[in-house]
Order: sequence, then C-alpha cells, then structure tokens
Amino acid sequence: MLYYVSGSVTVLEPGLAVIDCGGVGYGCRVTAYTAGQLRLNQPARLYITESIREDAFDLYGFISKEEQRCYELLTSVSGVGPKAAMAILSAGGPQNFTLAVMTGDEKMLTAAQGIGKKIAQRIILELKDKIGGGSMELDFSGPTVSAPAPQGNAALANAALQELGYSQAEINAALKGVDPNASTEEMVRYALRAMVMKG
Repeated sequence: MLYYVSGSVTVLEPGLAVIDCGGVGYGCRVTAYTAGQLRLNQPARLYITESIREDAFDLYGFISKEEQRCYELLTSVSGVGPKAAMAILSAGGPQNFTLAVMTGDEKMLTAAQGIGKKIAQRIILELKDKIGGGSMELDFSGPTVSAPAPQGNAALANAALQELGYSQAEINAALKGVDPNASTEEMVRYALRAMVMKG
C-alpha cells in the first residue's frame, strides 16, 4: 500500500500531477485545490489513496491528510464515486466541504460539476454526524443554561476546525474575539481568515 509519494513535480496538468520518486514517476489524480499548491520542478509530498478495479489502477494524491480524509468520507457515501468526490473538493477544498456539511449548505456542494441536489442532500445526511458530531453532543450535555445558542454554534465551529486538522490551541487563538452570536459558518470563516493571516 502506498501511504504517500514524495519527490519533484515533473508534470502538472489539470487533474494530474506526476511526482518523480527516485526516477519513477507516479501519476496522481489531484483536485484543483491540491494542484494550486504544487509547483513544477519543485519538491512535494502527496498522500495517496489507491483505487484498484479490474480495468484501472488509479492513485489519488492529496496535499494534506485533511483533504484525503474528506475524499474518503465522500466516497463512503452511496452514489458518490471518485470523480464526484474530486469535483466537490476541487470546487472548494476541504474547508468549504466541511463547512457545507456542518451547515447543511446544499448550494456549496451542487456548485461542483455533476453534483445534483439529491446527491448533495445525501452527502449532508450521511456525513453530518461523522464530521464533528461527537464534539457537539459533549457541549450540550452539561446543565449550562446561559446563552445555549452561541455555545452550540461555537461547538459546531470548533468541531469543524478540528476535522480540518487544527489543534485546540490553534482553534482557541483563531476564535478569540469572534462575535459569540455569529452563525457557525461565520465563526469558521473568521477562524480560517485569522489562521491564514497568522500563517
């Protein structure tokens, strides 16, 4: 099993990156999100998910473990194949995908080529509990009575950011100063902007 490939990017085309690993070129199918972070003739590491069928052996390469996990969650949904999963992640990257599922935003998913409303609804229905569901339940379990709605939104935003691979310390710093009455989507966007500016 291939876990990742690391080497120089020798070919970079829409949907394809070839990574030279010791003289062997591994052709990886990539999203627009990953391709946008690669540079020709520069070193790169792609995390690999293999797809083996009778008539094909494809490698799907991802710039981060978070994007790879989103792809694997998507392909676990009935009716969503590799092509559809790559289209969704190309349209908005792992951050927007996670946000779309957490907030039930069908429009963000149907913006991807070939994704209709029924598939978008199925993705949200099947994955909402898998993306941060446990963290949300923990926040509601206590006897707290003050400002329950903002706590709920903050818990959802916190869970979404954890799914993207951020540590609790990074999340706490990024959400510092956020409007406690903001929606989950606004909180996540605020935090992501803060992290980008910091980085």
